Amino acid sequence: MRHDSLPPAILGASAWLGPEESTKQHWQHELTDDELRELEAAATNCLQASADLTQIRRSNFVLPTLGPRLRAIHDALLQGCGFALIRSLPVRQWSHELTAAAFFGLGTHLGNPRPQNSKGHVLGHVIDMGLEATDPNVRIYQTHERQTFHTDSSDIVGLVCLQQAKAGGDSALVSSNTLYNQMRASHPQLAALLFDPIATDRRGEVAPGQKPFFEIPVFSWYQGLMSTIYQRQYIDSAQRFEEAFRLTPLHVEALDCFDALANSADLNFLMRLEAGDMQFVHNHTLLHDRTAFEDWSDPSRKRHLLRLWLSSPEARALAPEWAQRYGSVEPGSRGGVTMPANTGQAPLKPQ
Repeated sequence: MRHDSLPPAILGASAWLGPEESTKQHWQHELTDDELRELEAAATNCLQASADLTQIRRSNFVLPTLGPRLRAIHDALLQGCGFALIRSLPVRQWSHELTAAAFFGLGTHLGNPRPQNSKGHVLGHVIDMGLEATDPNVRIYQTHERQTFHTDSSDIVGLVCLQQAKAGGDSALVSSNTLYNQMRASHPQLAALLFDPIATDRRGEVAPGQKPFFEIPVFSWYQGLMSTIYQRQYIDSAQRFEEAFRLTPLHVEALDCFDALANSADLNFLMRLEAGDMQFVHNHTLLHDRTAFEDWSDPSRKRHLLRLWLSSPEARALAPEWAQRYGSVEPGSRGGVTMPANTGQAPLKPQ
């Protein structure tokens, strides 16, 4: 794309500044006692019917009171600021199974769960597995290292905190639409380079017939909407493949500019997830990060979050090339790590 033909600046609620957005209340939600009782009853009923969480659907996880509120949250995720914090899930009072079922069932009111790895796990565990982030077949959420600002491979990503780290492990958010606006205004020639088909490493999760990387622009302008896909470490490691799109020095400068803006305290903000906090983020308009952390020596106290990747049937249109990563661009059935053997599993323990 030529720098003098860039799409217009992105206006609206999704293009926010961190210090200002962090002080607002509209994205913060406290569950009421009635909503918690309803959530507990729905989760208990589903567990009594089947211990397999993949059998939970929006249709059988009935939330007459909380459901309309979740509908409003869903709309704000896709059309508003792009994130929400839902507090007070009683993870220390409820069993692990009940917590997982409640989180999974709540998530089905925001989208359809998608597989997060080559094993087909639709319920993920974000925990330090003692692996090395420098291993090209390791995904960084399996370590204690900082993740850096990135998107996940779904319309919406959801997290619930079960246990905090001893130190660090904070969540950070930044608007990718704001990053585009900033680059468009101050570095248009660099912004234009991020519309090229940048290669991103699949980190060993490669289906038959797939390349070990996918090539989707960081900035994707389609049907009047800007969608962003980004994971810098995986972009860098994709250069190990000779057939991948080659990064020129100017591409590296553009990526460095993008990173510098994302890391600016003028644009992003931090939040610390307490036990029982649920965070949901719209991947097409936001990037999220996790700071490095120090864990507890007691294995039972290790930092631990559950994760959902969700595909909303009402999500925005995505350009055809997104099917390289999402498997499909059909709303409601796209996203995740698409492998032939992925039949869907929801393990209650890290695997």
